Amino acid sequence: MPELPTLTFKYKTYLTDSWTNIPRSILKALPRRLHLQPSHPIFLTRRLIESHFPKPTYKHYNNLPPNVSVAQNFDSLGFPHDHPGRSRTDTYYINRSTVLRTHTSAHQVDTFARNHSPGFLISADVYRRDAIDRSHYPIFHQMEGARMWDRQKVPDGDIAKAVYKDLATLPTHSMQVSDPNPTTHPERNPLQSSHHSPEEVEALAAHLKRSIELVVADIFTQARLSSLSTTTNPSSSSTATPTEENQAEEPLQIRWIEAYFPFTSPSWELEVFWQGSWLELLGCGIVSQNLPITAGVPSQIGWAFGLGLERIAMLLFGIPDIRLFWSTDERFLNQFSELKDSGLEVDDDGNSAGGAVQNVKNWGFKQFIPFSKYPSSSRDVSFWLAGSSSSASTTTNSTSTTTTTTNNTTSPNTPSPSPSPPPPIHENDVLEIIRDIGGDLVEDAKMIDEFRHQTTGRTSFSYRVVYRSLERTLRNREVNDLHRKVREMLVQRLGVELR
Repeated sequence: MPELPTLTFKYKTYLTDSWTNIPRSILKALPRRLHLQPSHPIFLTRRLIESHFPKPTYKHYNNLPPNVSVAQNFDSLGFPHDHPGRSRTDTYYINRSTVLRTHTSAHQVDTFARNHSPGFLISADVYRRDAIDRSHYPIFHQMEGARMWDRQKVPDGDIAKAVYKDLATLPTHSMQVSDPNPTTHPERNPLQSSHHSPEEVEALAAHLKRSIELVVADIFTQARLSSLSTTTNPSSSSTATPTEENQAEEPLQIRWIEAYFPFTSPSWELEVFWQGSWLELLGCGIVSQNLPITAGVPSQIGWAFGLGLERIAMLLFGIPDIRLFWSTDERFLNQFSELKDSGLEVDDDGNSAGGAVQNVKNWGFKQFIPFSKYPSSSRDVSFWLAGSSSSASTTTNSTSTTTTTTNNTTSPNTPSPSPSPPPPIHENDVLEIIRDIGGDLVEDAKMIDEFRHQTTGRTSFSYRVVYRSLERTLRNREVNDLHRKVREMLVQRLGVELR
């Protein structure tokens, strides 16, 4: 049962129940909302991207509450009832019918229904039970954008003509673009033929891709300028290599890859060639027409994209560990200042006057300079699964674990069933305990061994936990105390037997 009988979000109180699984560490972090904190790298990254989607064409939503219904988060988007994302092992449940949003798409149908503007951006903190390492965190920030055209409002109902007219107003760029595949493909990337014509989708895809390319060109131009400003700074210990200097002068290379997403078709991923390898940056596509139909605006069609702000901020500012975004250490926060006289003026909502990307101004971003590298301290924990036998197992990948129950009837030739074994343990259950006890002092946690006893059939797992503070040296006594609490909580919550 949950620790608290009720949970309050945005002045709305919910009764908890057997589905409630939000730990104290997540509840404590809920008010932080890094994308709204001026001078924070997440905030600055959001502002940079928003400057390419100006008002009034695009309305910006940055203050939507994180508590959403299961219907908003899953049902409105067509998630199957057995989708892994619905599992308590993947999602934080406030109660059976309410969750902490797992993506900004939870607000998509509602925003279409408001119909306040042709386009919109949604930026928000999102929550998922996830791995523990330097690039994953249970709270991160997404941005979602969409642009729609209405058949009842464009001249003569000609969507393609209206979209191409808008496309002609967009700036150009000098990136090298690889896009070898046709816009649609019957099997790989199908047209929504009952709702869209090929001509409409060709126009929408062109507008979508140009809009995204302009953002990407700016992001990586700023990343290059940021890197060069650091390597040429006399106070910096870094120096630019010939390869880095040549790379700064070469055109950026990007490529469009066919993809699948539940909410768009056709769909694409965008990859950027950066520092010697291809980096997946975002996903996008033509909006599934079921969404505007559900929202009550069936005459509208358009495109949408989604991206993670942490991934882009780590590139822009050279931040090596995702935990740093949550640091309150002034040595981190003081390295980033609010945009002022950097040449590209923006208003309080992050909008700019626009302009061709090849003439983009320098936002003045700088690479993060580590203030110290503190030593790590590793501890292992091994345990037998409670009641483990050949019929019990632990799920150790991202696939959801679902527990099914059978009826109590038996056939005449079937012996009475023995008591059911305990529900299997998902790896995220183990990681959640480690994260809840160790917080941001845990740098990494992974399963390092799995053992099944040949005689008893019992199953054992071993995990290695790496403790490292980003701000100070951890003492062995402190680490030992944290790890002891982890071991105790594994027994208390999961019923395991320590080895």
